[in-house]
Amino acid sequence: MDQALNILVARLLAQRFVLRKDPLARRALIDEAFRESLEHRLADCGLQLLENPYAEHIAVALQPQMEEWVFGEGENWLSNNMGLPRDGIALLVVVWALIILPKRERQIARVEVGNEDQSDMFGAEKPIEHGEGVAQGISEDALYADFGKVLGGKMRFATNLAQLSKLGFVVRRNRMIHEGPLLDLMIDYAKLAPRIINGALADILQLTDTQIIAETEEN
Repeated sequence: MDQALNILVARLLAQRFVLRKDPLARRALIDEAFRESLEHRLADCGLQLLENPYAEHIAVALQPQMEEWVFGEGENWLSNNMGLPRDGIALLVVVWALIILPKRERQIARVEVGNEDQSDMFGAEKPIEHGEGVAQGISEDALYADFGKVLGGKMRFATNLAQLSKLGFVVRRNRMIHEGPLLDLMIDYAKLAPRIINGALADILQLTDTQIIAETEEN
């Protein structure tokens, strides 16, 4: 078991995420003793396992009490520990809302993209689907047309989108934005989804737009 644990921990640290269908990842999800040993091994290093049944990958993150020790008390750390500017965070929230919210609805209903109106009386017995069958991509051009101005304009939009791709939140192909390995792991669905549904997205975009206007007037 020790060697398997060492391999999985090393891969999680080096690669940042591992597919949940990987043999060692699957073992961590179904073998209670192996999972407990993995969590203890990570906890000894100030880390925690990130996984949920709706995400296609597993990953590791800092334990909350370790964040200040690692990232310090800089301005970026006060709002997030990924070094994203405010308009970058707003873009991340918009992308999350457009990809993860409908994906989760399809996963819960056990339907694929394009079959949302079809009912299946045995759907609840099906395994949870992952990948592009339930997570539909969004057009970069359409996203910019809808939100580009309030997200900082063309240059800021392109820069922040590239950063989200680098961090593993999104995957970009043929000017389409797809779910990245960390998009459904690093953001707490239970906390953010109700806020989005209740209108927090509009508030975030309004704050971002106000900040951009203020910075423009100062310059």
